[in-house]
Amino acid sequence: MILRTLIGITAMMMTSTVALAEMTESEREAFRAEVRAFLLEEPEVLVEAMEVLQMQQEQDAVQRDLAMLRDNAEVIYRDPNSWAGGNLEADLTIVEFVDYRCGYCRRAHDEVAELVESDGNIRLVLKEFPILGEQSTMASQFAIAVRQLHGDDAYKSAHDALITLRGDVTPETLARLATDLGHDPAALAQQMQKPEVQAVIDANHALGAMMEINGTPTFVIDETMVRGYVPLQGMQQIVAGQREG
Repeated sequence: MILRTLIGITAMMMTSTVALAEMTESEREAFRAEVRAFLLEEPEVLVEAMEVLQMQQEQDAVQRDLAMLRDNAEVIYRDPNSWAGGNLEADLTIVEFVDYRCGYCRRAHDEVAELVESDGNIRLVLKEFPILGEQSTMASQFAIAVRQLHGDDAYKSAHDALITLRGDVTPETLARLATDLGHDPAALAQQMQKPEVQAVIDANHALGAMMEINGTPTFVIDETMVRGYVPLQGMQQIVAGQREG
């Protein structure tokens, strides 16, 4: 009943714009008073109106995200400069934008790994997205340099080590990590400063700006944008929903 009344009032107000202009001042005041009196008597109409507006805005945002994902599918899902793992022939892809200094990225790390392993039919793409300062940038430069010099398996080992690293990220810390991973620290330090490393970060930042990503972790689960940390069960539900279409 309230919704029908709301729709009726909305339609009346929309179609009355011209009529209001043709009213005398006293008629306009009477009309406004009538609308005000109704809203004071039925304040829940305003609450419902806000709920309807919020729902419409959320639906519009979902449609904008979907169009953006489809228009930029190649760089989002199949960028050769981003590591891909899991089941490379999977029916569904998850893309994660990650910052190694992000507490929620660390929290999500094991849960994403469990999701990919337990499902068995998910392809995971990791995008270096340092936004939390110089230490974040250094960590991403290190990971990208490892991949460029030593390949995907070495990158994943570096990624796992960086996401669980405690303490500050410094040149000394990264040198020790390189040694622990079996790599030449000097060669990695040199590679980290090369333009092709920064180019990966710059491209991811440009993509993130276009996608309106302003925090980490951010996920693309098939064709759904998920901004922020989601527990394992929530991700499983989103995956199931995407597969159901």
